[in-house]
Amino acid sequence: MTDCVFCKIASGQIQSQILYRDGEVFAIRDISPQAPKHLLVLPVEHIPSLADVTEEQAPLLAHMLLVANRLAKEEGVAEKGYRLSINCRGEGGQTVPHLHIHLLGGRQLSGRLG
Repeated sequence: MTDCVFCKIASGQIQSQILYRDGEVFAIRDISPQAPKHLLVLPVEHIPSLADVTEEQAPLLAHMLLVANRLAKEEGVAEKGYRLSINCRGEGGQTVPHLHIHLLGGRQLSGRLG
């Protein structure tokens, strides 16, 4: 995707501090953090949103969750707790059309969901 900012980060066209990277996913800090720890876990492959994920890509989602868990431990938020969030399309709050998981932690988060 030539105009996707996350694809440009994945390909190295835009510099960013990569916190984690393997052949399938990478992780960066959010540039507008909503918590002391706010990371994004993204697939290298351009997938516009969660609604566009296929059954064949299900293992990729599992891998993204495991990477988020690993990063929560590395960032020191796993013990007290953290939130993972995936916004889907415009009305779901997604502002960049490239699938990503938000990892938020480092303070008491408001807005209990369940």
